[in-house]
Amino acid sequence: PPPPPPPPPPFFQAHHAIRDQPRSRGLGDVYKRQAVTAYDYTFAKLAELANIDIILVGDSGAMVMFGYENTTPATMEEMLLMTKAVSRGAKKSLLVADMPFMSYHVSIEESIRNAGKFVKDSGMDAVKLEGDADIAKTIRAITKTGIPVMAHIGLKPQTAKSWGGYRLQGTTYSSAKKLIEDAQELESAGAFCIVLEMVTKEISKLITESISIPTIGIGSGSDCDGQILVLHDMLNLYDSIKPSFVKQYADIKTETLKALTNYKEDVVSGQFPDEKHSTSIDSSELNKLKKYFGRIKQAEI
Repeated sequence: PPPPPPPPPPFFQAHHAIRDQPRSRGLGDVYKRQAVTAYDYTFAKLAELANIDIILVGDSGAMVMFGYENTTPATMEEMLLMTKAVSRGAKKSLLVADMPFMSYHVSIEESIRNAGKFVKDSGMDAVKLEGDADIAKTIRAITKTGIPVMAHIGLKPQTAKSWGGYRLQGTTYSSAKKLIEDAQELESAGAFCIVLEMVTKEISKLITESISIPTIGIGSGSDCDGQILVLHDMLNLYDSIKPSFVKQYADIKTETLKALTNYKEDVVSGQFPDEKHSTSIDSSELNKLKKYFGRIKQAEI
């Protein structure tokens, strides 16, 4: 008999697993997907150890890792650097790369090429694009190459300054209607999942009910099929911006400052390193060494 066909690429297995989980419809025992951002090997490994479903290498790394004021300056080179590190730390979670601003705006060809770099060169399973129905053509083209696409509507940080800043979305009839229509169009284009950022909870619920693919909320209420938070926000590692929707799960900043302060005090006072944190040479070897250098010193005199 002919050999069995090869298994599908890991990213198809991963995104199908996310897509095919039971939908959240308020019907009792449903599965809620969890996602966090990560930008390096260490935190990616921790996120996977916690069995987090989705790890997003977000362009928020431009702010929390590279010190930019917003996400817009993030480059392909910077995003590729972070995605490569994350893919080394996490092997089972679904890995999604944010495509940075202007990496999918110039042409369809360039968009496909850049998306391919994240999957082929960086080990990502999928890419994420911010935008409304206007980017449906780009999403359709990328998915046709075999690269899964996560869409992102509502507040779009890459272009937020051009549209009034970081404001709640879906607060009027017209804006809510557009969000719902955008979600439906992006699903039709082939997106396997849609992030809803800072969308009113009522409209998030309507969007979730109007499409068949999962919604992942960030500041968009509890009726989405899953939730995502920026890791540095939930751990209090970044405080230049403090979104009201973030729940702080740990205070790593305070603990780190305390540890560094204690370390400095121990070094200055001579308490570190102590005997416990030092090593010794065998006394007989040390004595031979002292005798040798003692003879040299006497010869110099």
